Amino acid sequence: MKPLLCFLFSMFAWTLIAQNSKEIRYVSTMSLRGAEGIYVYEFDRKTQATKQIQIIAAGQNPTFMAIHRNKQFLYAICSEGIERKDGSGGVIAYRIHPSTGELTRLNEQSANGQGPCHIAIEPRGQFAYVSHYGSGNLAVLPIAPDGTLGKVTQVIQHEGSSTHERQKSPHVHSMILGHSGQIIYASDLGTDQIIGYRIDPKKGTLSTDAALATKTQAGAGPRHFVLAAHGRVAYSVEELSSTVAVYQVHPKTHALAFVQRLPMLPEGFSGTNLAADIHLSPDGRFLYATNRGHDSIAIFAVQPKTGTLTFVARESTRGGHPRNFLIDPDGQHVWIANRDGDNVVLFERNTTTGLLNYTGREVKLPAPVCVLPLQLK
Repeated sequence: MKPLLCFLFSMFAWTLIAQNSKEIRYVSTMSLRGAEGIYVYEFDRKTQATKQIQIIAAGQNPTFMAIHRNKQFLYAICSEGIERKDGSGGVIAYRIHPSTGELTRLNEQSANGQGPCHIAIEPRGQFAYVSHYGSGNLAVLPIAPDGTLGKVTQVIQHEGSSTHERQKSPHVHSMILGHSGQIIYASDLGTDQIIGYRIDPKKGTLSTDAALATKTQAGAGPRHFVLAAHGRVAYSVEELSSTVAVYQVHPKTHALAFVQRLPMLPEGFSGTNLAADIHLSPDGRFLYATNRGHDSIAIFAVQPKTGTLTFVARESTRGGHPRNFLIDPDGQHVWIANRDGDNVVLFERNTTTGLLNYTGREVKLPAPVCVLPLQLK
């Protein structure tokens, strides 16, 4: 089935399910201005209204979350845990209530690093991969069948530096799984590299391959990464240069080959800006990336055959320091977490033009940084 037909079918299925089920939005926060952890909301698609149903403690700075493939567990990284006060980063596991979406804490594990900023769950749901900005390393943690986390089984320390003042040491910012589940790509802002690792299917451990190490433009600072659904093209948002880079993905080796780099900011912009998050629309026709400073989301059209980008527009995020954002699985809504605006702003997305329309709907809470969806049966 062609990608567009797949998208239309999935959008129809999601919409049909949404009419007969409950939609949940999880919002994590930085520990600023009284923020308490993870906020849980019900979302009414018909009215576009949200209702807070829970706030749960999640340690210090629970800045990123991931949901298990079975939809029964949620994992949140934190710079300091509830149990540990040693300054090391960790991960907290939660059980998701099947009918309400509320969270119950299961356990917590150290991730053996400082400044965790991203977590990914491998496709079978047996291992978690944590990226550490502060210490510049990555960690592997096993996940038990009951959703609890085991102790770290592997730590890989990155080495190196680059040209920017923030690049005196490595800063691993995210790890994104390839569609095959055999490769994971680590974006290192500090060394200007995207490093691919091969995954041992039984142990979940990672092995290096020189062919999978890609050097970016000096001073770019790769932060987050996304793959097209067909797996042949990948996109990197570069924090320090406020650019988006396009790569071809080799079908057999999974190595990256540079294709294109485009600016996210308007010509002549002289303020301070840091690029943040990046996502493709579910149909793969548009790419979106957020600017912190210019406080906007840049919209690009994707060329169907080559995957190259053409700039479309920029939309104000209606709040300061937009960090993570969510495109709903049906592609119809976009949620942007504005850390310094103390709001999560809801936009409608035009699936034909890619443009965003401000709905006037905002969720007010302190320092939001990550938004995740869940559809309950």
